[in-house]
Amino acid sequence: MPERKICVVVHSRANYGRIKSVMQAVRAQPACRLQVVVGASALLHRFGQVDRVMREDGFEPDAKIYSILEGENPVTMAKSTGIAITELATQFEHLRPDVVLTVADRFETIATAIAACYMNIPLAHTQGGEETGSIDESVRHAVTKLAHLHFPATRRAADTLVRMGEDPATVHCVGCPSIDAIADLDLALPADLFQRYAGVGAALDPARPYLLVVQHPVTTEYGRGRNQIEATLEAVASLGLQTVWLWPNVDAGSEDIAKGLRVYRETRGSDSIHFFINFSVEDYARVLYNAACVVGNSSSALREGAFLGVPAVNIGTRQQGRERGPNVTDAGYEAEAIRGAVRRQLEHGRYPRSTLFGDGGAGGRIAEILATAEVKIQKRLAYEADR
Repeated sequence: MPERKICVVVHSRANYGRIKSVMQAVRAQPACRLQVVVGASALLHRFGQVDRVMREDGFEPDAKIYSILEGENPVTMAKSTGIAITELATQFEHLRPDVVLTVADRFETIATAIAACYMNIPLAHTQGGEETGSIDESVRHAVTKLAHLHFPATRRAADTLVRMGEDPATVHCVGCPSIDAIADLDLALPADLFQRYAGVGAALDPARPYLLVVQHPVTTEYGRGRNQIEATLEAVASLGLQTVWLWPNVDAGSEDIAKGLRVYRETRGSDSIHFFINFSVEDYARVLYNAACVVGNSSSALREGAFLGVPAVNIGTRQQGRERGPNVTDAGYEAEAIRGAVRRQLEHGRYPRSTLFGDGGAGGRIAEILATAEVKIQKRLAYEADR
């Protein structure tokens, strides 16, 4: 029996963290041949050049696609999606994969799904069935209706997929691959970690408590990002704790947030905040685990944060409705609300580990299913068959 070619498409730093263990497991699976396509912000220096990190991990891309238009607004996001569809179709024609695997809910994810499905290539999808805020909510469910194999992270998400009409035989509740990277990791923070990643801002002492801030634009609230990030900056600066602050992603509204960060950095400065572009998957886990509290709207606070027991303050609507462990508390976009929530989490301290999003074995389970599952390209609503 010939090897089954599994093409994994990585478009961003978050994509890579969510799928790295699957790539490792597929590469080790005798019945499969891993293909890797890297594109979008994963290729751009200002978002951390994730392709370089991947090469250091031993993943040489089979293809690269450049699809991001400058501007970070709704028009460029829509056009970047269109460019990605065109470029991915060209690469899929060249690589001829047996299955394409796409991650979660980003605009690049739906581009991957559309290109694969119109070319009659079976599509596998991780993290389907979850609820979130912003356009991601719509994209995630749209990709579900295009996908032929589903790898939800939680039981509730798996049940949602079946209620959406997906065939239960195609829905495999495996956990989130992002947990795999941290389950058995030495989470000690190296003394030189922050120096290795350079960045700009105040000197950080890893032996002292620090906050981790990761706040991305909310696409359905485009135009409000500057005010939102300024509220977070005011709250965090007033707390006086040293702070690790990660640059936002490439979604529409990113430039508003980045401008707010640059203006603050260049006009007010700070004795406590240091800005970084990116960390490796493993080093990000170490930074997250050792933080006194993680602040912002990244799903990592809810997913990896729950597993690691890190106190988290989730700001705004980007993660609205998503399952979360006991480590998360919510705050609006007001500086006083954010400040108060962080103080309460600092007083509480660490939480017990939660395996809501997985136990560390998702990658191997997904690779085994990708190697053996019978996949039908023709879909129909599962509940329709019972009428």
